[in-house]
Amino acid sequence: MNSPAEVPIRDESIRLGQLLKLAGLVEDGAMARAVIEAGEVTVDGEVWARRGQQVRPGMTVSYAGETVLVVSGA
Repeated sequence: MNSPAEVPIRDESIRLGQLLKLAGLVEDGAMARAVIEAGEVTVDGEVWARRGQQVRPGMTVSYAGETVLVVSGA
């Protein structure tokens, strides 16, 4: 299994919808909202259904067969 791609964030957390856009997993906010509300996104293996939930460094986010690891930095 491949290691997840790292996505650095500036602050101590980022909203799930923003992270999906930053990581290039979705094209825009509307797509982020749709895939999150449809239950297609998991964070640390659990489905998250609200795009405003905060993701922090060390968490992994998966969508459409892609997984990213949130890290501090940027």
